[in-house]
Amino acid sequence: MSFTYNPKKRKRKKTHGFLIRKRTKAGEGVIKRRLKRGRKKISV
Repeated sequence: MSFTYNPKKRKRKKTHGFLIRKRTKAGEGVIKRRLKRGRKKISV
């Protein structure tokens, strides 16, 4: 049996990273909302 969650740092950055978020209008919105909410971590 294999585990469901196999974390990979590269994959994580490529899908949820700051620069990836910045690329799209929606991603920009995500960052803005998180900043507004006062999150310690804005993205991965």
